[in-house]
Order: sequence, then structure tokens, then C-alpha cells
Amino acid sequence: MALSEDEVRHVARLARLSLTDDEVAALAPQLSEILGYAEQVGQVAAAEVAPTTHPFAPTDVARADERRPSLARDEILAGAPHVEQDRFAVPRIVAEEG
Repeated sequence: MALSEDEVRHVARLARLSLTDDEVAALAPQLSEILGYAEQVGQVAAAEVAPTTHPFAPTDVARADERRPSLARDEILAGAPHVEQDRFAVPRIVAEEG
């Protein structure tokens, strides 16, 4: 598809670009070539290809769960700033009703 210089000026005006006559003359064949490539992409025989959202089939990359020993309660609570009844003690943030 060959673009005329008037069409290039029109597109430039829509894009609010100020082009000189030399720039219009240089851009017309370049833009025509780009549109030609876009036309070729549109001609790809893809009727037998199902539409997809991703080019590759999704796979689960998460590892399988497996039981492993954890730290002892005493070791965990040893790093807490405050402990109460074998639990982390934190400041109350909600007042009790009543």
C-alpha cells in the first residue's frame, strides 16, 4: 500500500506532528513499507489455528508439598520480644465490648 504525501501530512496532523516537506517525502515510502508488512501479517493462513491467550501451554511450576521437620516451639519463641502462654504476645488492637 503506497501512501501519498498528502496522506502522510494528514496522519501527521492527526498526531499533532509538525513535519517539513523533506520529512514528509522521506516518511512516505517508509510508512508505505510498514503498512505493506502489516498487510502480510494479515494474510497469514490461520483459519486452522485456534485462538490462544498465550503462545505456550500453561504449566504448574510449583513443587510438590512434602513434610519436613520444623523448628521446636522453644526455638521459635526464643526470638519473640514477648511471650505469653507459649504464644507470641502482641498489643491488643481491638477493644473488648461490654
